[in-house]
Amino acid sequence: MRYPLLRSLLSVIVLLVPLQLLQAQMPKKPSSAEVLHELKKLNVLGSVLYVAAHPDDENTRLIAYLSKEELYNTGYLAVTRGDGGQNLIGPEIREELGIIRTQELLQARRTDGGHQFFTRANDFGYSKDSKETFTIWDKEQVLADMVWTIRKFRPDVMITRFPPDERAGHGHHSGSAILAEEAFKAAADPKRFPEQLKYVEVWQPKRLLWNTGVWSFKSQEEFEKYGKELLKIDVGGYNPLLGKSYGEIAAESRSMHKSQGFGASGSRGASIEYLQHTAGEKAQQELFEGVNTTWARVKGGDKVQQLIQKAIDTYKPADPAAVVPTLIQARKELAKLPDSYWKRIKLEELQDVIQHAMGLYLEVIANDFAAAPGQPVRLQVEAINRSEVPVTMQSIKYSFASSDTTVHMKLKNNEPLKYGTSKTLPQSMAYSQPYWLRETGTLGMFAIKEQQEVGRPENAPAAQAIFSLEVAGEPLRLTVPVVYKRTDAVEGEVYRPFVVTPPVFVNLREQVFMFANGEPKQVQVLVKAGKESIKGQLKLDLPKGWRAEPTAVPFDLVAKGAEQSINFMVYPPKKQQEAQLKAVAVVEGKAYTLGLNEINYNHIPAQATFPEATAKIVKLDLQKRGEQVAYLMGAGDDIPSSLQQIGYDVTLLKDGDMRLSFLKQFDAVILGVRAYNTVDRIRFYQPVLLDYVKQGGNLIVQYNTNHSLVLPEVGPYPLSLSRDRVTVEDADVRLLAPNHPVLNSPNKISKKDFEGWVQERGLYFPNEWSKEYTAILSSNDPDEPARDGGLLVAKYGEGHYIYTGYSFFRELPAGVPGAYRLFTNLISLGRSNGSGNAAESSIK
Repeated sequence: MRYPLLRSLLSVIVLLVPLQLLQAQMPKKPSSAEVLHELKKLNVLGSVLYVAAHPDDENTRLIAYLSKEELYNTGYLAVTRGDGGQNLIGPEIREELGIIRTQELLQARRTDGGHQFFTRANDFGYSKDSKETFTIWDKEQVLADMVWTIRKFRPDVMITRFPPDERAGHGHHSGSAILAEEAFKAAADPKRFPEQLKYVEVWQPKRLLWNTGVWSFKSQEEFEKYGKELLKIDVGGYNPLLGKSYGEIAAESRSMHKSQGFGASGSRGASIEYLQHTAGEKAQQELFEGVNTTWARVKGGDKVQQLIQKAIDTYKPADPAAVVPTLIQARKELAKLPDSYWKRIKLEELQDVIQHAMGLYLEVIANDFAAAPGQPVRLQVEAINRSEVPVTMQSIKYSFASSDTTVHMKLKNNEPLKYGTSKTLPQSMAYSQPYWLRETGTLGMFAIKEQQEVGRPENAPAAQAIFSLEVAGEPLRLTVPVVYKRTDAVEGEVYRPFVVTPPVFVNLREQVFMFANGEPKQVQVLVKAGKESIKGQLKLDLPKGWRAEPTAVPFDLVAKGAEQSINFMVYPPKKQQEAQLKAVAVVEGKAYTLGLNEINYNHIPAQATFPEATAKIVKLDLQKRGEQVAYLMGAGDDIPSSLQQIGYDVTLLKDGDMRLSFLKQFDAVILGVRAYNTVDRIRFYQPVLLDYVKQGGNLIVQYNTNHSLVLPEVGPYPLSLSRDRVTVEDADVRLLAPNHPVLNSPNKISKKDFEGWVQERGLYFPNEWSKEYTAILSSNDPDEPARDGGLLVAKYGEGHYIYTGYSFFRELPAGVPGAYRLFTNLISLGRSNGSGNAAESSIK
């Protein structure tokens, strides 16, 4: 555990507070109607857990209904963070994409009212069946994590999004359903995962159901025949307190999944969800049949329920604080009850309602979004009570400090208390690295050592302020995260989490350095100060056979945030080789090897991670023809920078460039991934692109999905896109046209060039094409037919049209040598052996 000082103070708080409330967001400012909605929830003691595989799998309409209409504690357990998918808003993939999708899920839950959970499973990419999935995931460990969430969240009802068989359409999908059924039983067995019982008790949900629909039946007729046995819930209602239907709330929630392009329109009116019984006690009419969701399930809870009901009955929208004395009485009665799960949950909910009813605003703002251990942090505290309820602020304790700050001031109605203070972070304070990325995991699993962190959507706040108050004569403790806030000229108030960082960062400009000939290459390292007055030496750690000049360079950074760019010349060995270099900053005898990576999108809080300053270095045996390449970005990828690594001059095409006279200067024009799905103006570019090919150019089209195509026909001749893919990254690749120039010039391609590929071979291969195309390669997953459409080449006029579903967008940024050699052949197709811009001699 890397947060020793925080753990003792926060372990209880983290267990009690709903996870989404721990985020560094703008303080909640609910309306009077929303306060009444929260108040009604206090008298509902039921919980439901929805289970699926990825971000976006969840049924936001059902979650919104269960959370905001039925007022149940509603959770979504996503087995993975979606790291293996594609990104429609930027270049981030793998772990960085997982961070984006995690934050999108949290934004979705803030919208639909659910709680968010995860397991340690890594989304390693598309999987065709659960058997394959469980060869990569550690099934027992994922099961343990699901059991942990059930025991901790204690759902009365569990719902899966998918069935446990091939109808799920993805091995992760069916795997999530298989695991849910096993966890449903295992959570109640004290012999299963007994190490968890130090923190939680066994728990048996009442029932498990599958959220099915027409799509899971062979026909509408079959659905109508067997659908009579399904449990039906109309989730299309309207909530007047929130001013929205659940379909509208669901659309807002789903639209948070922007990296996947899942913007949705709201719906109004009746909407039926269907649930099929899987395990436990079968419900005949109602989802929560046989489950007592009143205070009767808590011994002695009747007085609490009566007081809360009194507060609901006497609630005045124009004066919500008038119910606070009644809520204080309910809190006193609740405090008398024996410790229990629902007592802990409702105490926290009750405190939130008291705070919101009073308009009690508490905020602690740091002067910067980041600080290093041992450094002072200037804080601005604001507290204001916007009600007539008597409030005294007694003290403030900071989670990272050993002593309280005594205040003892009354907070009078609408009179703000503001003051500044400074606190020093302990030297032992851990960096704010996402907890699932602190240790090196496996292809299928993240490494998480601390049991209490399992399942959390993100780290607990790096720093928190605990306000000790007296409200209407009763003590009340409220916790808020320390955050950073700035005022943007366009956006207004912009918040971001406060993080703890290394004192110095070392950022390599590239994650992969390709040495495509015997010449040395410049490696640039950016050294950045995480605190004031940092100086030392920077060096590169290199494997045997590689060397750098100079061996070390001094740096001296006076101000926090100051930067120094340092260049090394790295000399490769003679033979092709893959290795790794590391940048190391040595300060006062201590080595620092972490960089700073920031992820900034308007729809999620800014994220900071600290990746190891390592890069793959590859001495590559490579020949290429031509120099000038044009690239039209699609959904976003890093191929342009990868091509620059091997010496190509890459031009990113803009709308005004899409004319034949401009394109004729390039040896190849390359379309980024999913260009025909995401570039709306490609319908106007297509004739120009085909004219470019006709006059001698190379057009390389990377994969597109077969739905939402801007144009129905992507090539000069007919070809049909499918959902065929090869997910096993080391699946055998066969050379169908061994004498074709693409496999011979200027690099001789062999099966060795398909070694070391990552995540997959390719996706969305064409499955039908006209005779004008030549199929170059064939591959397939185990027990499947050959997929021959992954690389198609057609002569068109004087040039070549190339369609490829092979995943170069993953392989080139990963530094896979064979992928570079093959992609270079695609660019070089038809180019002359001469130097310079060969395209000028071939494009008329």
